[in-house]
Amino acid sequence: ARAASVSAIVASAGSAALVTSLIYLAIPWLTPPILHRSYAMGLVGLSTGAILVWRVFYSQTLVQGPFRQRALVVGGAEAATELVKAVQQAGQSADANPFRGTGYEIVGRVGWTEADAPDGGPHVLGDVRRLVRLARQWGVDEIILASLDEHDMVLEDREVLLDCRELGMRVSSLASVYERLTGRLPAEHGRYDTQLLLSPDDSPAFRLYSASKRAIDIIGALLGLLVLGLALPFVALANVIGSPGPLFYRQERLGKGGRPFTVIKLRSMIPDAERATGAVWCGVGDPRITAVGRWLRKSRLDELPQVINVLRGEMSIVGPRPERPSLAGLLARDLPLYRVRHAVRPGLTGWAQVHQRYALSIEDARVKLGYDLFYVKRASLYLDLLCMLHTVRIVIGLRGH
Repeated sequence: ARAASVSAIVASAGSAALVTSLIYLAIPWLTPPILHRSYAMGLVGLSTGAILVWRVFYSQTLVQGPFRQRALVVGGAEAATELVKAVQQAGQSADANPFRGTGYEIVGRVGWTEADAPDGGPHVLGDVRRLVRLARQWGVDEIILASLDEHDMVLEDREVLLDCRELGMRVSSLASVYERLTGRLPAEHGRYDTQLLLSPDDSPAFRLYSASKRAIDIIGALLGLLVLGLALPFVALANVIGSPGPLFYRQERLGKGGRPFTVIKLRSMIPDAERATGAVWCGVGDPRITAVGRWLRKSRLDELPQVINVLRGEMSIVGPRPERPSLAGLLARDLPLYRVRHAVRPGLTGWAQVHQRYALSIEDARVKLGYDLFYVKRASLYLDLLCMLHTVRIVIGLRGH
C-alpha cells in the first residue's frame, strides 16, 4: 500500500536515499577519496533523485492494474458494501497490513437467487447459477462469499462453486479477505469462520512456537524487571510530589481460560478512582488521570509491573489485553466470539493494542475484538515480533493512551 502512494514514497524512500548518501560521505575511511566537491553534490543529487523518480514511476505504473485482483462478491449487499469500503480504505492506510496481498477491485455482486434485487452495494450482475459465465466475462480472479451460513447455500450453489474451483478460480470467505485487507476480523461475520472455533494443530511447529514464546516471555520479563527497578525511584518521587498515594495499583482481570488473576500496574489515576462510579471505561482526557499518570500512560510505563504477571505465567509479552470480569461479561453478551480472546494468555502488548486506542465504547470494543481475533487465528513468532516493534515505536513516540 505504501509503494502505491507518492506521498509515502517521498517521505520514506526519499529520506532513506538522502540519509544513506550522507552517511556514505560521513565515513571517508570506507570510501574512495573525494577529489572534487562537485562529486559529493552529484552523489547526493543523483542517488536521491534517481530513487525518487524510479519509485514514483513504480507506484504509478507497475504496482497498479497488472497486479490487482479482480473479485466478484456472492451474497448480501450489506456485507458486500462493507468489503468495498475495506478495499478503499486498505490502500490509504499508512500502517498497511503486511498480509494484505496485492489489492482488490470489486467488479460486482452475484445474488444467491434471481429475486436478489440491487438493494445497494456493488452492482448486481446476476444470480449464482450464472457465476461461472460472469466470472469469465469479467476476468475474475477470486470469488468472495459474503456468507457461509448453511441456510444460504443449497446443493446446486455448492456445485457452482465447485465448478469455479475446478476452473482454477480462488474461492474465499468474506472474513478471510477482510482480515487480509485490514489486519482484523469482522466481529459480526467472524462467527462463520470455523477456524476460530478449532484449536491449533498439535504439531511440532506449534509446540516449538509455544516453547519459544514462553522463553521470550521469561527473558523479556527479566529485562523488564531491570528497567522497572531503574524507573521506580523517579516515578515514586514524582508521585509523592504530584499525587500522594500508593505507587502500585492492583486489579482483578481475566486471563487464559477465563480464569481471574490480579494484575499489577503503576498507579496512573487518583486513589480510589472508581469508588463513586464502579467499573467504567477510561475516557479521553479523563480527569481521574494524574499529571504523572498521563506521562506514564503515554510511555506505557504504567504497564511495566505486569512483567511480574508474565513471570508467573498469568500473562505473556504479546496477547489480547486482559479485561475486568464485569466489563468482560458485558462485552461477551454484545459481541459474538468475544470469549475466543481467552484461548490465549493476555499480553502486555498485542495486535489490538498497537492498532487501536483503549476501548471507550461497545463500538470501539467491537473493532478491537476484530484485531484480537486476527491475532488468535494467526498467532506466530513473526506476528509477535511485529507487535513488539510497533510497541517500541509507540513508547519512543509517547503515543500511548
